[in-house]
Amino acid sequence: MTLTRRRFIAVSAVVAALPAAARAGTVQLVRTGQALGASASIRLDHPRAAAIAARVQAEIERLDAVFSLYRPDSALVRLNRDGGLEAPPFELLDCLATAGAVHGASGGTFDPTVQPLWTLWAEAVTAGREPAPADIAAVPRGWEGVALDAGRITLAPGMALTLNGVAQGYVADRVAALLAEEGLTGIFIDTGEMRALGGAPAGGGWPVALESGPRITLADRALATSAPLGTTFDQTGRLGHILDPRSGGPVPARWRSVSISAGSAALADALSTAACALRDRAGIDAMLARFPGTRLEALAA
Repeated sequence: MTLTRRRFIAVSAVVAALPAAARAGTVQLVRTGQALGASASIRLDHPRAAAIAARVQAEIERLDAVFSLYRPDSALVRLNRDGGLEAPPFELLDCLATAGAVHGASGGTFDPTVQPLWTLWAEAVTAGREPAPADIAAVPRGWEGVALDAGRITLAPGMALTLNGVAQGYVADRVAALLAEEGLTGIFIDTGEMRALGGAPAGGGWPVALESGPRITLADRALATSAPLGTTFDQTGRLGHILDPRSGGPVPARWRSVSISAGSAALADALSTAACALRDRAGIDAMLARFPGTRLEALAA
């Protein structure tokens, strides 16, 4: 599998709103680690940098234990393994609620039940071939096979979920909320999706250069960019990692990338992923109309 999309988590927070006397005692701290299969870094300029960074790191690790597909003890791995999960974490239910809303608004192009399809494609391409149409058709999938309430999540037989199209944004939202509780401003979080709480320390929004070329600014807003060929199964970069649950194969690369902004990074993440499988700009606009405040920032053909 070839990975071309950035895979890291970066948290940067400064104390632009503190009075000068307080800022004089700030301590800069940089800490690195792992989360959701990506490298993570935290940079803080704050008198209580070490304590706040520890809280941020603990929150990221807590969420990793919910959403990770790499940890054998995560809530998501246990759900996929057992086909059901009693007393699921609130965060898992919350993420699935967002996924369900985007699934409905996108006509089914966003569907976390593609995880078995993803495994089928990864294993087949590693073996030097593409999966046979009969094998694709036999993979259980479909959002209707997911039943959830506060007490239990149940999957239809043979199904499994991936939250790679929403969980990184969700982590950004939760970290932003934690830092806001600390009274910090000038927060910029990059989990592969971006979340700005407040503006840049120098004034105005945080400048962001989109992969497709345009520059925008973010303030109290989130941004996600998805690309059909951003991550590919094959070394030639032909078979993209975003799968269409309807066809069972990689989505056609109609767009080089899609960038969407919203008040929530989780929502922007899911919408940008779903948009990659939509056939035209009108379809993307219709999907976004279901979520007030969302915006298509760039559509690169």
